[in-house]
Amino acid sequence: MARPTTKNDLITAANKNFNMLLEAIEVLTEKELETEFNFIDDEKKKEAHWKRDKNLRDVLIHLYEWHQLLINWVDLNMKGKGKPFLPEPYNWKSYGEMNIEFWKNHQDTCLEDSKTMLRDSHMKVMEIITSFTNEELFSKNSFSWTGTTTLGSYCVSATASHYDWAIKKLKAHIKIVSLSK
Repeated sequence: MARPTTKNDLITAANKNFNMLLEAIEVLTEKELETEFNFIDDEKKKEAHWKRDKNLRDVLIHLYEWHQLLINWVDLNMKGKGKPFLPEPYNWKSYGEMNIEFWKNHQDTCLEDSKTMLRDSHMKVMEIITSFTNEELFSKNSFSWTGTTTLGSYCVSATASHYDWAIKKLKAHIKIVSLSK
């Protein structure tokens, strides 16, 4: 599916990919859930997240925390309290460090809690998306605080695209576990 460029496409893609993620989680075997993620032998998987996330909980928490970024950013900016998307001291060059902090902060969060947190934050993000018009989401310069990017683009990244990333990561893990039998 192409990257959404309308409100309807965003809602459809976000919900579709979220449901696909939930379905992928539901069919995980006990072994797939218990086996630590390990992508070290795959030379194509060089990005930091392949080493950072060790299990399903880590992936779900990552999605949840990016939802929180979006929710807080939209909320504060709509109240006139100008706030960048990424919290200080992070920027688009250092956000990997922020992701590691998210990971560290949730090492005591259990899998069931991470599932509940993600479901709740997805619903909140979808409420935010539906509260805006198509033009507010996808017209440039609708809001000064989105800079040169549309609000809808941030929403796509925090939902449909991120869910797709999580599904691909789970599939890669499943493949490794199945090959180790």
